[in-house]
Amino acid sequence: MPEQSGRHAFDEAVHLTPAGEGRYKGHTSRKYWNFVGPFGGITAATALNGLMQREDRQGHPLSLTVNFMAPIKEGAFTVETRLVRSNRSTQHWSAQIVQEGESEPVLGAIAVFAARRETWALREAVPPQAPPPEECKPFQARLQIVWPQMYEMRYARGRFGVENPDSVTHAWLRDVPSRPLDFASLTAICDAFFPRIFLRRPHMAPIATVSLNIYFHVDAAELAAEGSGPVLCVAKAQVFNKGYYDQEGQVWGRDGKLLATTQQIAWYKE
Repeated sequence: MPEQSGRHAFDEAVHLTPAGEGRYKGHTSRKYWNFVGPFGGITAATALNGLMQREDRQGHPLSLTVNFMAPIKEGAFTVETRLVRSNRSTQHWSAQIVQEGESEPVLGAIAVFAARRETWALREAVPPQAPPPEECKPFQARLQIVWPQMYEMRYARGRFGVENPDSVTHAWLRDVPSRPLDFASLTAICDAFFPRIFLRRPHMAPIATVSLNIYFHVDAAELAAEGSGPVLCVAKAQVFNKGYYDQEGQVWGRDGKLLATTQQIAWYKE
């Protein structure tokens, strides 16, 4: 799919064209390519973008769960969205991606949108003590995959490609070139942590995300206030066992605001 002049590569990758009631046409982007298909974060962001385009959508994203059902091939696809139920404060949505020429979905998602109101608030989570991004060296990816080049990554803790004593990383991330943060790009960033298995066992092996879950902790105005600066991403795993491992993360704003938390389960092969 040819790029549109002046459009950021991320916006091009998640771009959708209306194609009937609750349906939107899109196309994979080679700029966000992984080993055998698109980077999972960009596909999850595309599904969310389909829901964000619904005119009857109310409120802001509260949670998103994405199940990757089958490998996604290069080419055109359709995002199909459906409002499952609407209440006074929340809306429950489903979305799926079907590739051109196929009948079964390659991705299924459920999302909750909510009206956020001013209430009593408390945050127990605390951001890690990490040096500012200016004091962290940019990560130079020497990989046979494209998507890491679309992010500036500055690691404050943990190193990719070597055996670490644990799977914890602290890294500053932002889009390249810089782009104002929104719910779609925040969704992609929630999957931009390198697989935890490569922090404990540095040799390459086949892996794939099975299910990704994201909780959003800010509304659109709070997210827009972050601008295009880097966000601090904290990630770790808890167990690797019998072909699957978990991964969890936090995304913090520069001022210490917790923007999102995320969990996923991934498959790996010896």
